[in-house]
Amino acid sequence: MAREYNWRTGCDVEATLSVIGGRWKPILICRLLSGRKRFGELCRLAPNATQRMITLQLRQLEEDGVISRHVFAEVPPRVEYEVTDFGRSLEPIIHAMQFWGSEFKARRFAEAAKDGSTADAA
Repeated sequence: MAREYNWRTGCDVEATLSVIGGRWKPILICRLLSGRKRFGELCRLAPNATQRMITLQLRQLEEDGVISRHVFAEVPPRVEYEVTDFGRSLEPIIHAMQFWGSEFKARRFAEAAKDGSTADAA
């Protein structure tokens, strides 16, 4: 698990992955870069993730100072999440991942089209 990272001897890439590694953390960060979101919005924006997984990932990102959680004293309670200034420093990394993913998908679609197959190119 990423939480077992040794801060004294681990490599720098491993340090980054200990914070943003996993399937959902980069997606949550990407969604939050556009502004504050409520928990329900984040669940809708990551429909393949369970609420429990989103909760766990948000808690870890909050522990690492990447996002902040705002609780409003209302009934029913309202919670919003946003990227911190420290978390904004991940923006170029997240955008680079987006760009790379877009290029990768285009390449896979082109390969599938060349092969004449349309099933599950990405």
